[in-house]
Amino acid sequence: MNEKKYIQQLIGQGEHQQQDFKYKVADAHKLAKSVSAFANTDGGRLLIGVRDDGVISGVRSEEEIFMMHAAAYKYCEPSASIKFDTYHVEGRTLVIATVPPSEKKPVCAFDEKGLKRAYIRIHDENIVASPVHLAIWREQRSQQGTLMTINEAGKKMMEAMGQQRLQTLNQIVRRAHVPRHQAIVLLARLIRYDLATWELKDHQFRFSLRE
Repeated sequence: MNEKKYIQQLIGQGEHQQQDFKYKVADAHKLAKSVSAFANTDGGRLLIGVRDDGVISGVRSEEEIFMMHAAAYKYCEPSASIKFDTYHVEGRTLVIATVPPSEKKPVCAFDEKGLKRAYIRIHDENIVASPVHLAIWREQRSQQGTLMTINEAGKKMMEAMGQQRLQTLNQIVRRAHVPRHQAIVLLARLIRYDLATWELKDHQFRFSLRE
């Protein structure tokens, strides 16, 4: 398959969980958010020099290419693994930045004020990771292979979650009468051991027991 057909095939897929279009790289901080989201989720690729409607606009300057590298190596912590491939289609240059899932989650992105946040990719959006996601990643790093034990607080949590599907963290805390920091850790463990699940609904993370 030649370069033009390959790029057209990718563009035809549109934006999705593992693909994002970037018209131009005007801000390395914004690009870092996409890198963070892909690294913390299933990996993915950024088609840089492609507009949201799929039209190839091209990468216009060496400065944009410099910003791409800065997004991965300067504005992400830890630095994300990322591969850049350059293509020439219809007289324009575009870059595909491929980001694999990170083994060192969370990969955080720095914003313009120097604050860092972790993002996850949901459908075609980059969403700030919840405290529960951060706890899940901590669990995965520090307690691999441990058994899940249900203490009294855990029983209260599961009882509260059994009253209604898709509750927010705050709703669960109120119903279970468990301190918020403890509820975050317990939710992370329930999700890790596939006893609970989460989804984004109405712009909020909501949690349920597995049925």
